Amino acid sequence: MKRIASLFLIILPLTVNSQVSRLGEDVLYKAELTGAVSNGSHMPFWFTNNRYGLGNRTDNYAFLRGSIQRDVESDQARNWRIGYGLDAVASVGMDNHVILQQLYADVQWKVIRLSIGQKERPLEFKNQYLSSGAMTSGINARPLPQLRLELPDFWTIPRTKGWLAMKARIAYGAYTDNGWQRHFNAGEQKQIYTANSFYHTKALLLRIGNTEIFPATLSGGLEMCNQFGGKAWNVRRLIDSEPVYYNEKLPSGISAFWHALIPGGNDSNDGDFANKAGNHLGSWHMRFDGEWQRWKLGLYAEHFFEDESQMFLLYGWKDMLYGAEVGFPKNPIIQTLLYEHIGTRDQSGPIYHDATETLPVQISGLDEYYNNHIYGAWQHAGFSMGSPLLLSPLYNNNHAISVLHNRITAHHLGIMGQPISELSYRLLYSHEKSWGTYVHPLIDPQKANYLLAELSYMPQWLPGFTIKVSYGHNDGKLLGGSNGGMLTFSYSGLINRTSK
Repeated sequence: MKRIASLFLIILPLTVNSQVSRLGEDVLYKAELTGAVSNGSHMPFWFTNNRYGLGNRTDNYAFLRGSIQRDVESDQARNWRIGYGLDAVASVGMDNHVILQQLYADVQWKVIRLSIGQKERPLEFKNQYLSSGAMTSGINARPLPQLRLELPDFWTIPRTKGWLAMKARIAYGAYTDNGWQRHFNAGEQKQIYTANSFYHTKALLLRIGNTEIFPATLSGGLEMCNQFGGKAWNVRRLIDSEPVYYNEKLPSGISAFWHALIPGGNDSNDGDFANKAGNHLGSWHMRFDGEWQRWKLGLYAEHFFEDESQMFLLYGWKDMLYGAEVGFPKNPIIQTLLYEHIGTRDQSGPIYHDATETLPVQISGLDEYYNNHIYGAWQHAGFSMGSPLLLSPLYNNNHAISVLHNRITAHHLGIMGQPISELSYRLLYSHEKSWGTYVHPLIDPQKANYLLAELSYMPQWLPGFTIKVSYGHNDGKLLGGSNGGMLTFSYSGLINRTSK
């Protein structure tokens, strides 16, 4: 992070020296007070999840949040664009009493953006308010500080007559949950945890279609992520068929960053069968969008993979997130309706076997979604970094940093509308069934239902003020029963100082 900060201090003055006079314009400020209570052993599921890590699984909680943000689109008429944000939280009933949720600076030249710091980033190809989340890069966990170079919006490729566009990103960052991992493992024996590990993400997404000629587009592409480096405790390795546990400083030099970009290297406990270094995973995305007489239809799919067996078509793509989103014209009662289905039961099958001289057959199964033999799980501060429906490690009573319910099927429904100008609502309902994992299967699959009903009131007599009332409900064996309420007061406004 010192290197990232140093680079930021070098680049920023060179690019924005002549732009400083407008940094105080179009700044959005917001203050928010939120409190949540429930009567069950767990908070209602949607009170905890898909809130960028600002939630708690068990205890009642409350927090005061304040932020100032300037979007780069404030300078959309300029070649050089500047954005920044500061977002802090003071809480009770959560793991940390003071949380720095966002701190970032964005510098954009034409279509290329350099983003430095930690920032809440929206879902890719999905409805931010109604979706159950993404399989790889979701909105469930607290944002990571990173150095990110990207084409943030679809850029029309020249000489394609507007029919082909692309967006892309490449970033390196760092995990900030050292304290949480140590605390979560306190008193537990031989549980894997890590500290000071790094994060890498990259993506290339394409869009085909020209809506000025034909009102439909087809989008898709590949994203990959990786966790690497740092130090690991209680790493397990078999020696003469006996488990041995040890602590290890993991490769964090230039070669480790290269192997994150181009998968390579190996982990120390791979044994005779070397794997790629770090925790690699990713998704293939696909989406169709069409509009006809103000009706809108979106159909999308996301295929998650942990290794090459599911990245390509070795065993076929049986595990998918499918979604459909309909926008209704002139219907304030139901403006948007969304349905998603998630299935993760296959995972290339229950058997993994490396080819040997005695049995030269490679079986690349047992993918163990979100779990890793060194880094524990695809998580940050207890929250899964992908879909929350594969229950996050913070739900584990055994304090293991792992996902104990990664073989699931789920149905998810989202509805939103605005019956009158001052009143809007959102409904989320999810039904899931878990078979545990291949390594730790459930004898009897467990079911759960999660409900969120949310009403927002925005009085015309006080612009910028919102009162949000939410009801949450859980039932089923997976998390037990729970009923809860959440109340949020927020006020936002715009600082718009005219430059001289």
